[in-house]
Amino acid sequence: MKLVRHAAAVAVIVTGGALALAAPASASTPTAAKSAAVAAPSEAPVAKYNGACGAGHKVIDSANMENLGTTFLTYNKTTGENCVVTVRTKAGSPVKMFARLSSKTGGTATDSGQFTTYAGPVYIEAPGECVTWEGGITTYSTKGTGHCG
Repeated sequence: MKLVRHAAAVAVIVTGGALALAAPASASTPTAAKSAAVAAPSEAPVAKYNGACGAGHKVIDSANMENLGTTFLTYNKTTGENCVVTVRTKAGSPVKMFARLSSKTGGTATDSGQFTTYAGPVYIEAPGECVTWEGGITTYSTKGTGHCG
């Protein structure tokens, strides 16, 4: 899993032929001298999954953003529904956060804004499909991570 530390720049995202512009994060970086860490695949989540995706959803993947928090990908095998939620390690003053999930047939679902605890949940039904999922806290984010199943 790759993590990317975003500079104050505008991100351009192309999904399904549509172009979307994302404004730069306005929150300050936790420590200017810190660089984003690359999470090892077996690294334990730094935040606890909060159950926001609902009953029947089980965590199938996760990615940390330094010690700020974790983005979780869950799946409900009964409904075929995927869900993404980004959870902060510690609740606090609102900061820029997002949770994003997309698939070829399900489109893209995003929750983005200033949050104190978590962003999301966002859902897409995509049984047996590959999904791309990511999340971010302040200027840190997980890079579009894929999961097939």
